[in-house]
Amino acid sequence: MSDRDTLFSAPIAKLGDWTFDERVAEVFPDMIQRSVPGYSNIISMIGMLAERFVQPYSQVYDLGCSLGAATLSVRRNIRQEGCKIIAVDNSPAMVDRCRRHLDAFKGQTLVEVIEDDIRHVPINNASMVVLNFTLQFLIPEERQRLLNTIWEGLNPGGVLVLSEKFSFADPQVGELLFNMHHDFKRANGYSELEISQKRSMLENVMLTDTVETHKTRLKQAGFEHAELWFQCFNFGSLVAIKSGATV
Repeated sequence: MSDRDTLFSAPIAKLGDWTFDERVAEVFPDMIQRSVPGYSNIISMIGMLAERFVQPYSQVYDLGCSLGAATLSVRRNIRQEGCKIIAVDNSPAMVDRCRRHLDAFKGQTLVEVIEDDIRHVPINNASMVVLNFTLQFLIPEERQRLLNTIWEGLNPGGVLVLSEKFSFADPQVGELLFNMHHDFKRANGYSELEISQKRSMLENVMLTDTVETHKTRLKQAGFEHAELWFQCFNFGSLVAIKSGATV
């Protein structure tokens, strides 16, 4: 059971940039459930996609794994032999807790948790790669390179799941979905102070893209099939398939 997220409930004199430190790791499950609409649906569906796409004797990468929710969902749903999941995060606090979470739930599939920058991890023999709210924390100039690396490391028929917070070309729609997301957070017990302080800390480190930008990048990387499969307000997830898939 995670602690309740009260990190921003009191005024903070000097708001720095967001970091995934020990304090965030401690309350992360509560924070993400109350902040990201549709998060639990995305996690469940990642497991269902794993059941469809993970190939025998291949690897699955969870890049930016945080506490391992997507890794656990994948592991529960793999039906193939000889598979391995590689979960990567650059936050020591997240990696430490991720290992403990995974140890608490036994599974047949081998999992290796690595503390590293996802840009430095080679992708090999992959049938599935998960970027669950991770790409948005890379500087925009580096996003295409990572997607190219993923495409090259995927086996034919492999799948990439890319979940992100979106921006919108239409300012009226963008403002509506932005405000509805804030309503969602208020309904989950966050105060105006909490919402605004967290937003201030994130604005320099989380630069969002439109769905169209994501699709353009995925196509440029080599994915012939890419589509939005889930959206709730300004959050959602795309699926991209490398040619050769049997769904």
